[in-house]
Amino acid sequence: MPSKSGKSDLYDDIKRRVLTLELKPGRDLDEVALSREFGISRTPLRDVFRQLAGEGYLEIRNNRGACVAPMSHQTLRDFFLVAPMIYSAIGRLAAQNATKEQLKDLKQAQTGFRNALKTDRPGDLVYYNDRFHTIMGEMADNVFLLPSLRRLLIDHARIGQTFYRPKDDGMKTRLRTAADQHDEFIALIEARDEDGVARLVDKHWELSRDHIELFITPDALPLELPQSA
Repeated sequence: MPSKSGKSDLYDDIKRRVLTLELKPGRDLDEVALSREFGISRTPLRDVFRQLAGEGYLEIRNNRGACVAPMSHQTLRDFFLVAPMIYSAIGRLAAQNATKEQLKDLKQAQTGFRNALKTDRPGDLVYYNDRFHTIMGEMADNVFLLPSLRRLLIDHARIGQTFYRPKDDGMKTRLRTAADQHDEFIALIEARDEDGVARLVDKHWELSRDHIELFITPDALPLELPQSA
């Protein structure tokens, strides 16, 4: 019988690989290789695939197996259309319903985000940012909003990774601002300040949207092409 830890490790690892684009959108998953890597048979492996498909990380295709959820122009359009509304609703409900244990988890996620920023680990930044906002979704305690939030966070992470430029001088500044805003979220949620959280959600979304839109627009080509030697 396959160990429970094998399924759990597979679930966590595929999520991480999808969020960091180690597994590209639309890529087919190799069941044989993954079964061998995690020491589990095809049946529990497919159970994990179905769970991840239900959460929006994968797609299950008839007679073709599983693939990473694709991204398209429609994905981008839908993301920008609904993200601010859902993030705002989540923030208000989080301020209403957060428990002490969830606040503790939120602070731990923020510590991980700060450490990743300090040590310049992009993959960990993606992971802990996703964890931070997922915990806020859990705080909201709404069966309709949480699945939508989780789906948004998947593509939020992937879109940001797609347009990440390591040499961009403003990147560190934006990430530090995001980290400072995370600290503000924690304080406002502890204070049960719904309006304050909602205002901060708007600022946090604008920061993220500006970052993404900056990299969707490519650099202009030079007016004069360099002459060959």
